[in-house]
Amino acid sequence: MFKDAVSGLQILFVAFGAMVLVPLLTGLNPAMALLGAGVSTIIFQIVTNFKVPIFLGSSFAFITPIIYSIQTWGLGSTMFALFCTGFVYFLFSLIIKIKGENLIQKLFPPVVIGPVITVIGLSVAVSASSMAMGKSGATQVMPQTQALLLASFSFAITIIIAIFGSKILKLVPILIGAVCGYFLALFLGLVDTSAIAAAPWFAIPEFKSISVNFSAAIFMIPVAIAPIIEHIGAVMAVGGVTNKDYTKDPGLHKTLAGDGVGVCFAGLIGGPPVTTYSEVTGAIMITKNAQVKIMTWAAIFAILLAFVGKFNAILSSIPLPVMGGVMILLFGTIASLGIKTLIDAKVDLSNNKNLVIISVTLITGVGGLVADFGAISFAGVGLSALLAIILNLLLPNKN
Repeated sequence: MFKDAVSGLQILFVAFGAMVLVPLLTGLNPAMALLGAGVSTIIFQIVTNFKVPIFLGSSFAFITPIIYSIQTWGLGSTMFALFCTGFVYFLFSLIIKIKGENLIQKLFPPVVIGPVITVIGLSVAVSASSMAMGKSGATQVMPQTQALLLASFSFAITIIIAIFGSKILKLVPILIGAVCGYFLALFLGLVDTSAIAAAPWFAIPEFKSISVNFSAAIFMIPVAIAPIIEHIGAVMAVGGVTNKDYTKDPGLHKTLAGDGVGVCFAGLIGGPPVTTYSEVTGAIMITKNAQVKIMTWAAIFAILLAFVGKFNAILSSIPLPVMGGVMILLFGTIASLGIKTLIDAKVDLSNNKNLVIISVTLITGVGGLVADFGAISFAGVGLSALLAIILNLLLPNKN
């Protein structure tokens, strides 16, 4: 049991940097991200009969939509919207159960998946750069010289670990970069430690009230398409590592349903939606340890950390430029993975259909286009994903 617990702690360590980054960027409570990830992972394991070694953490696809939704409708309405996105998973789960996986392949070919993934990375490029310069929105919260020093240091450490680190260290470059940047900020006196000193060791996370708002829900629901694509790819990737076909047993419909229940739970408590983590797949590949109970231990540790008040106060005290520095590489990497998807699938850009799909997806996703129909609006990742699917289905295959 002790060995399994240590292995579970290692999995949490691998997923931790990316998992807490999302709430820190969006203004959500980091404690709720930990609690949501832990409980959602256990729910996922129950739904899938404890057969798939997957850990669920905060989804990057929702960063920009969450920020926009909170500014437009408030936190309570955003929580309701995030809760509703889980039902999209149930819908796709039902479709796969009835129609099989061929329909999913038709809806999500590489020419759709690639640019959508790229949009996820590029949609937060402005935020990453602003934070690296010490800005929160239009407000300069730290002198730019100091901010760029912190961001450059965090960025450099992250790159060094990503390129020159050992196989284990290469799994956590974001976490190491953020920790090193944080210690530099402490050394320079740029961290306000008063909240850390005042925080109790044990603290029950503050639960917020949910507000029913269908306008916010309709805006957020299309965003779920992107992490659903990510989920399908991750389940197949984990199966490739463990030499098991999880799309057959327990079945892709069950893994999607499990993820969907987790998303609903995370939304209800005010945490970011959860998704499968490629870092965890990498850890499984390196350690050769694919036992489901290790993911359960990781979930238990995540839940326990959610109740450590001082720990969450430390997370909230991380200076913006430190996060900005690691974000530049992190989100740039996500954007690059989208391009890699197109290259690996040998998508023909001389084909006008492919060119139109990719062009429209990128410009609408990154350019901030909003399709507003009064009470209903679509924007960002959700809008670009919808357009990519529709164009792929409607346009003929002609050069």
